[in-house]
Amino acid sequence: MALYGAYNEILAGMGLTNRIVARTEADDKPAAIAALPVIGTHMRPNLERVMAVKPDLVLQTAGRGEAEQAAANLAKLGVPVAVFSIHDFDSLFAAIDRIGVLTGAQKQAAELDASLKKRLAVVAANAFEGKKPKVFFEVRSGNLLAAGKGSMVDAVIRAAGGENAVSLDKKLVRLTDEELLRLAPDVCLTQRGPMNAEARSMADRPEYASLPCVKNRRAFVVDEALFSRPGPGSVDAVEELARILAGKPAMQAREARP
Repeated sequence: MALYGAYNEILAGMGLTNRIVARTEADDKPAAIAALPVIGTHMRPNLERVMAVKPDLVLQTAGRGEAEQAAANLAKLGVPVAVFSIHDFDSLFAAIDRIGVLTGAQKQAAELDASLKKRLAVVAANAFEGKKPKVFFEVRSGNLLAAGKGSMVDAVIRAAGGENAVSLDKKLVRLTDEELLRLAPDVCLTQRGPMNAEARSMADRPEYASLPCVKNRRAFVVDEALFSRPGPGSVDAVEELARILAGKPAMQAREARP
């Protein structure tokens, strides 16, 4: 059972969807798990509900105190728990390999690894040659919260052939409008999802009209689950961003028109 949706994606990618016994409120993908019992939220699972489905293994992500406490509470009840910290592709592949060991599915894990790495290699082989475009990723609109170099988003940007406009080695970085204008990113991505439900593209805000990404119609709204959640979907995000950087039609991103 996964308390973080990306691990459902990993299990599905390994062909183990039929082993998943429950899900959280927010995680109903892949479609095959939508009808499974709901055990609460990622950070606040209902312990009684979890125990009722009798999981042999619970997967959780590190980084949030409440989430790690939930894992600790389950461990105290005798439930095997594995907690992973994924912030780049190396740590993603390491997590997949470890999940393969824990589930007795090393072969399937290796096959998933190989498939994802092959797709990343294709993107790298076709990357734009020349100066890397500076990409700004807005995590939350309004208070200008951005993805820094300690984030999975940074790994996605680099794998797609871009350079993170925010150079601080932190997962999340708060900026002022003046700082963003000074960074002058070539491409601006604003995520839409639970962390930014009222997402507004840079192109929809007059204060950013002078940004190169707005002037050149390269401001986009993208899916939070695809770009910010570390997992197999991160490779989809790389492919999506590579299309954007190459000036090709994007499958998920929406160009925001002033």
